Amino acid sequence: IYVEGLSEIPIECEEEIMYWIDEGEQRRVWAETSNNAVSSRSHSLFMIEVRQIFANDSECCGVLNLVDLAGSEKVGKSGAHGQIFEEGTKINLSLSALGNVIHALTTNMDHIPYRDSKLTRPLQESLGGNYKTSLVVTCSPHSSQLQETLTSLKFAQRAKR
Repeated sequence: IYVEGLSEIPIECEEEIMYWIDEGEQRRVWAETSNNAVSSRSHSLFMIEVRQIFANDSECCGVLNLVDLAGSEKVGKSGAHGQIFEEGTKINLSLSALGNVIHALTTNMDHIPYRDSKLTRPLQESLGGNYKTSLVVTCSPHSSQLQETLTSLKFAQRAKR
C-alpha cells in the first residue's frame, strides 16, 4: 500500500527501532491551544514488520502497528486560529474517516472507505484483516473536558464492536 509521505526503513536491531521512534516523535508537530498546552497536531504511525527466516528458507512474518492518534477537538473551544485551526480540522476529518471505517466494518457494509484518509489506508490490513487490535483511550477526569471524554469513550465503544 502506497501513501505519499510515508517512509519504509529497514532496521536490524532494537536500538534502530528506538532511534526511529524517537526520530518520528521529534518530527511531530505540537502547538498550544486553549485546551492543551502541548497539543499534538499530527498522528503518529509506526508499522514494525518482523521477519524470521528459517533454515529451510521458509519464513514467518508479523506486523506490529503502533498508532498514536492526535485527539479530536472542538475548534471553537480550543481557540485555534490559522494554521493550528487547519490542523485541527484535518485531525478531526481523519478521525471521522477512521470512525467511518470502523462503522463500516462493524456493520458488515459492502464498501469499507479505507481510501478516504492517509490514516486509514495504511491500516487497512490491520483494521479489516486477521489481526489482533487493541485500543487505548486517554480521557481527562476534569469536568471541563467532559464532552471530549464522552466523545472518546463513544468512539472506543463503537470500535469495540
